[in-house]
Parts: sequence; C-alpha cells; structure tokens
Amino acid sequence: MTDPRLQSILQDVIAGQRPSTWVTRERPKIDRIACPWAILRFIDANARILYAPTEDVFDVAEREHAVAFDIPGAPISHDGDLCSFDTLLRAFGLSDTALQRLALIVRGADTDRHELAPEAAGLHAISLGLSRNYGDDHALLAQGLVVYDALYAWATQPSVERHAWRPAV
Repeated sequence: MTDPRLQSILQDVIAGQRPSTWVTRERPKIDRIACPWAILRFIDANARILYAPTEDVFDVAEREHAVAFDIPGAPISHDGDLCSFDTLLRAFGLSDTALQRLALIVRGADTDRHELAPEAAGLHAISLGLSRNYGDDHALLAQGLVVYDALYAWATQPSVERHAWRPAV
C-alpha cells in the first residue's frame, strides 16, 4: 500500500466506519465474489459493494470513499502467491480454521493452482458458470454468496462423508 489515501480509507473501515463501501472490477469471478462474501459475513453486514470498469475503480473509490480491492495498487489485492481473499482475511485478522480452509480453495481457484485443494477446480468452474448465467454483477454476487455460504458451512464441519450410493441393479 503506497497511497496514503487508500491506507486512510482502509483504516476507517478497520476503525468501524459503517456502512463501509468497497469497489472492484466489474464482471466478478472468484476473488471478487469471495471478498464481498467475507466483508458481508464477517466485517460489515451492511457494506455496499460496487463494481466498476477496471479503469474507473480508483476514481469510484475516491468519489465514494470506498476501499478498492482485487486490483493492483489497492489495499486489498494479490500479494505474492496470496490472492485478495487471503489479504482481506489477514488485514482483518480473520483466521478461523474454516476460513483458512476456504482460503486455500479460493487461492487455488483464483490463481489457477487447482492442486492446492481438490475443491479449487470446482469453484473455478462454478464461478465461470455463474458469470455466464448472470449479466448483472449484483445478481451474480447474490448467487455467489449462496455458493460461499455453502462452502463455508462445509468447511466448518470437516468430515469424511462420501457420496457413494449405488442403486441395486
């Protein structure tokens, strides 16, 4: 984070300014659905999530006093091998076991390293399918929230449950 204004905005969010406003690139996929999910579920349930053309993200952030995310130069973005979801969790001290398990899946899907978690390839496919089914970014986000709620519920109760039922012939 080199821009002091962005640091100040992020500090406002951390300090409790509510409702917070967040902005990222339009046509969200993996990270740009995972981050709003974490924001809405763990940081600010009333947050406003905005999607903008890539070239407008920082202008929208300034105009709306929003935190930009998942774009180079934003306070919440990729950091080395970590994706924006990892960076968001770290910035807000969100570290429960289920979130860390989910982060590995998101990282694998978002960085095309599906070997990190068996579920990463599935999340990648679901994300691309949602993007094709929903032309409106906020409708896409609403559906994506359901997906991440389900993944988190699964991650909170790890089990060896398998689905191997085979009907008698």
